Amino acid sequence: MPERPFYQPGASSVEGLPLLLQMFHTAPLMMLKPHWHAQVEVNFIVRGSVHYRMNEHEIALSAGEMCFFWGGLPHQMDDLSDDAIYAGAHLPLVHFFRLHLPADVRHRLMTGATLVTSATDQSDNDNFARWNRYARSGDPAKAEHAVNELLLRLERVRFEPYRLVPETAAGQEAGSAFDQQSSRNVGRMCDFIAENFLYDIDCLNIAAAADIHPKYAMSLFKKSTGMTLNEYVNLLRLSYAQALLMHQDANVLRVAMDSGFGSLSAFNKSFRKLAGMTPSDFRKGVAGAR
Repeated sequence: MPERPFYQPGASSVEGLPLLLQMFHTAPLMMLKPHWHAQVEVNFIVRGSVHYRMNEHEIALSAGEMCFFWGGLPHQMDDLSDDAIYAGAHLPLVHFFRLHLPADVRHRLMTGATLVTSATDQSDNDNFARWNRYARSGDPAKAEHAVNELLLRLERVRFEPYRLVPETAAGQEAGSAFDQQSSRNVGRMCDFIAENFLYDIDCLNIAAAADIHPKYAMSLFKKSTGMTLNEYVNLLRLSYAQALLMHQDANVLRVAMDSGFGSLSAFNKSFRKLAGMTPSDFRKGVAGAR
């Protein structure tokens, strides 16, 4: 029996380019290890079945089911049927905060839950295929149209049966009310961070970009995303570093500096906290899988 092809985390631009919106409609690949990226991931199972190992739960999906989750937490597609086809998108956070979702759903997603719905139909098969064509067309108007339609489709889950996995959020506070102004402020902060995370930025710079007080910026971002501003900045840097570490001649110290970390020790500490291993061990694992 031929060996299955696999996806090597860090091998695509998903991890390294947090500003990039990507859509796909393809046969998925099993992942050798968990990865993370600074986008919300949307997956619609067109055919077959897949199995995910998330940060603190597992989930199996079959044809006709759709899920979305925060990709900033380690996750892995560790099994799939031979005929599996899936479609979806990686949405930068600024798009996610355009969504009109119940506050508790938004909060649960950002703190590790996966939303799953079986309330789909043939139009989803057709639309995901079209959105993928539009996003890859090279026409900015078509790409924007695809994003807007996708966001509306995701908002529609409010009116249909869905479930959050895990069902309960032990030890987590419910999300607070999230008005349009709050959404715009978080969007501005996400935009600024995504454009400047490789530089030396702090909460004062980020708050100034949204024209709000630093203390309010820190509180709003934490309530909205489940992360501190510093944690999100580090996540983008780690996403970028993960992609750099894929290169055969990658030097860990150089990767740390190029990813915006001020020191190797800070890089090692942040990487180990998220990945459960050092950058050097991650790079060795990548090299060994080649």
